[in-house]
Amino acid sequence: MISDSATRIALIYPELLGTYGDGGNATVLAQRLRWRGLAAEVINVPAGEVVPGGCDIYLLGGGEDAPQVLAADGLRRSTSLLRAVNEGAVVLAVCAGYQVIGASFPAGDEVHDGLGLVDVETRRSFDPADQPAPPRAVGDIVVEPTSDLGLPVLLGYENHAGRTRRLAGGRGRPLGVVRKGVGNGTTDQTDGIVDHHVIGTYLHGPVLAQNPALADLLLSWVHGPLPALVDPAEIQLLRQARLRALDVAA
Repeated sequence: MISDSATRIALIYPELLGTYGDGGNATVLAQRLRWRGLAAEVINVPAGEVVPGGCDIYLLGGGEDAPQVLAADGLRRSTSLLRAVNEGAVVLAVCAGYQVIGASFPAGDEVHDGLGLVDVETRRSFDPADQPAPPRAVGDIVVEPTSDLGLPVLLGYENHAGRTRRLAGGRGRPLGVVRKGVGNGTTDQTDGIVDHHVIGTYLHGPVLAQNPALADLLLSWVHGPLPALVDPAEIQLLRQARLRALDVAA
């Protein structure tokens, strides 16, 4: 059911988790609502402030090691994000944000506690024989989404040194199978995780700018079925150009 009130989109700690332009995901979500005649409010949550409850969608982006640790520390001091998720809020977490919402992640020479919103853990490598650790994953990434999501192929750019795996017996399923790139960097060749209305992924881009169908999926989790939207020709042409450049079938 479509709500008459504004959809509240929280962009969490953009000065810490905004290194790769992932704040653009908030812009995309808000614009796709407005194109449908629906109200949207983007709430920037600076580091040090409590994450507000009552938002519909929470966004976390990528960042370097030290800012990532600061972000995790700040988010652990409050339970507002966990409460929001338990109440049905949508979360999209990218790269460092993806690692932060998991159980643990590396930064520098230490492993830090995450938020435990999803059942994954991240390390430089999970194979003790990897000396040194595997090279940083940098470049284009193409993901074939898990079929029940009903999405076309996902395009993005990755830049991370972590390898992420699901905890034994943990909840959730991969966002999809990697056709080009590294993604989680595990033997099942997957990227990301989907657990109810929480998505973690290594796709930058911003991912929702390159993949409007994924943006609409998140919005549908808030509103239910959405009014049909024909994307402007420029968006369609840009996506087609990227598919051709990557030699990927739609």
